Amino acid sequence: MAKTFAKAPSPCVSVCKFRIEGQCIACRMTKPEKKRFKKLDGKGERKAFFVLLGARLRAAGRYDYWSRMYRRRCERKGRPCPLDRLEALDKREGAA
Repeated sequence: MAKTFAKAPSPCVSVCKFRIEGQCIACRMTKPEKKRFKKLDGKGERKAFFVLLGARLRAAGRYDYWSRMYRRRCERKGRPCPLDRLEALDKREGAA
């Protein structure tokens, strides 16, 4: 699991239009968050970032669009998608 998050590509899906409270309309990250993602160290920090971002995207009703685009990005880069891990954890916690 460590490699999934440590090697995860940026959550940016290359739309980059900052219109809503300084957040991108596609990924909901701010410009400082986009820069900070590159400096996040390893599994723990990146996982927490994806959890926060996922919650923000769900609240905005944009998670489905973004997750489709992000999965394509991971596939193009040949990297495992961290969303698979997060969704598996969500299912396990929901079943408990």
